[in-house]
Amino acid sequence: MIRSPRRAANDITQILNLVFGVDRFDHGPVDVEAVALEYSRQISPDECIDRIVGDDLEGCEGVLIPGDKKPRQWAIMYHRKQNPGRRAYTIAHELGHFVLHRGLVDQDENFDGGFYCSKNAIEHGAGADIEKEANEFAATLLMPFDDFRKTIPSYEVPDFDRLGAAASRYGVSLTAAILRWLDYTSTRSMLIASTDGFAHWAKPSDAAFKSGRYLRTKSELFEMPERSLSSLREFGQRAQDGVEQNSIWFGERVIERCIRTDRYDFELTLLHFDSSGPISQGEDEVEDSYTRFFTMN
Repeated sequence: MIRSPRRAANDITQILNLVFGVDRFDHGPVDVEAVALEYSRQISPDECIDRIVGDDLEGCEGVLIPGDKKPRQWAIMYHRKQNPGRRAYTIAHELGHFVLHRGLVDQDENFDGGFYCSKNAIEHGAGADIEKEANEFAATLLMPFDDFRKTIPSYEVPDFDRLGAAASRYGVSLTAAILRWLDYTSTRSMLIASTDGFAHWAKPSDAAFKSGRYLRTKSELFEMPERSLSSLREFGQRAQDGVEQNSIWFGERVIERCIRTDRYDFELTLLHFDSSGPISQGEDEVEDSYTRFFTMN
């Protein structure tokens, strides 16, 4: 099995670029269902994915199920109430399990019934390492860095409109697009998801993290500052365009943007710190709360 999620996804990306051209995202996102069916036939013709279906799944967002008899046929199932962006990411995540991990079905009794993935596993790689690997595969396949960097250069500070346009370009959720952008940006930025004044998780960019700008949570949720836009319940155009805050976040100037998604009942706060910041703290820093929160579940 290929053990590098990024390399495995990049192999597919190169094929898609050859077939559809390097400008293929100008015409639409990855048709991940077609890719899953065709690519699985190419690499495993006798034991491929032969169906992708939606259903009411209890307690999980996506499943990769093996057939009972060898040679095995496989199926991907996704929770049918997902919107198109989440559905695409779920299918890509399960394809990642097929490409990277399907051998575990015969090697590890924990997976003899297949791969059952929770919402947190698919969105944030929570749980076993294979969930993080499947997530890295999905993000790399759906949002290749080379194209994303052309859409939003690493040094630029985008607003929600530009990030939303990127989400549409790649057929993913706004949250997924922002998290992908944070993986490569050179700006000091951070995304926070919160509900009712408390943060569930926070993801800083590498530059923000190295300058000490991260949220640390253990068993308690982080309470949002009382003057933050989410605490003030300010979600209109002004909040989306960005408001300068001078002291409430780590005692420094920051442009704060906030948007609410009623469908999933949480707020997204995007912080952009000044380009000049504190000196890097070194390698003994703790994990950011985004990683800590989801590895505890």
